Amino acid sequence: MLSRLTSILLVLLSCLVSLPAAAASAATVVTDIRIEETDGGLTLALTTVGPADPRLVLLRKPYRVALDLADTVSAAKLPAAGRAGPLKSIRHGLVGPDRYRLMMELKGAMQPALSVERTETGATVRLALTPGTDLQFAMPKAASAANPSADPPGGAPRRDAPFVVVIDPGHGGIDRGATGEGGTEEKAVNLAFGLALRDELAGVSGVKVVLTRDDDTFIPLNERSAIARRAGANLFVSLHADSIRFKDLRGATVYTLSDRASDGLARELAESENSADRFAGREWDQDAPEIHDILVDLVRRETESFSEHFAVGLVTELRDGGIRLINNPKRSAGFRVLRAPDVPSILLEIGYLSNPEEEKLLKSGEWQKKVAHVLGRSIVEFARQHGAPVATQSR
Repeated sequence: MLSRLTSILLVLLSCLVSLPAAAASAATVVTDIRIEETDGGLTLALTTVGPADPRLVLLRKPYRVALDLADTVSAAKLPAAGRAGPLKSIRHGLVGPDRYRLMMELKGAMQPALSVERTETGATVRLALTPGTDLQFAMPKAASAANPSADPPGGAPRRDAPFVVVIDPGHGGIDRGATGEGGTEEKAVNLAFGLALRDELAGVSGVKVVLTRDDDTFIPLNERSAIARRAGANLFVSLHADSIRFKDLRGATVYTLSDRASDGLARELAESENSADRFAGREWDQDAPEIHDILVDLVRRETESFSEHFAVGLVTELRDGGIRLINNPKRSAGFRVLRAPDVPSILLEIGYLSNPEEEKLLKSGEWQKKVAHVLGRSIVEFARQHGAPVATQSR
């Protein structure tokens, strides 16, 4: 046993040379990865030294299964994908300073089953994938009998880990943002809505709210997304109320990140919002570094999928909640504040200060509470859909 552990440690030390310092202190090491193909399906087995608490993420178009382990690094060789089996490709690596991910792309829909068996030195994690329908490509319902005391797998947060939503009231301090014809400053409107949303979510157990600012403070764009990442955010919501050259245009708009703007209006707004850092010092001139790991592209695609999911649901909630929307209310552009690669993020234009009628609404405390209630309801539903143990809103 001692010689085996010594070998593992030697392999681990050789791997840690290129890893971030935070990863080097990980509590768990993956020492072996095996794949067995059976009856049109497969079983993935991971052996770990140290505890294992796996989480699954399932993605479609194409079908992908990600298995995540917190506080973990790998010292194991990755097996190759077989040509004849259901596995199209397999990759692994760090998707953060303390999170290991193994990602499998499948040739079709499969039914997953996850189990964890404790061993003398750690655990064996088994992920069985059997042929199934698109409907069966879903999170397992409960923990395996092999580990009945574990939290349910499938992406559900631990009971002591709430769903973290970061609310970002745009602009602030020297950056006033837009100004309405009646003199209303966007930075004040955004903050008022942010505080109303914080109060709306205050009575929801299982949801933790973090504000990028709760007063009239200037925060650079990169720092806003950095706050979300440091907080371990599950969702980032940036609030805005711009002015545009179309004075008759009014209503809410939900934006997600894209390399190319969906339309001219989205491009103009992104250019306006991205110029906010002209107020920042030279230390904020550069984009913040992204996660440097081999799965960053996959992580970004997963994040964009979750962002789209929330944005589409929010548009429906706003419409059903009696909140006026512009035509084509779901749009996209290259907003810098939404560029955290591992945090689902949206930018909500609550309304436009360039419209006199909407300027009056945006200043209304009653209207702010109404929009906050609808937005809060959408956040809670999104959290539930991703396995968070949130309670029904008290209001």
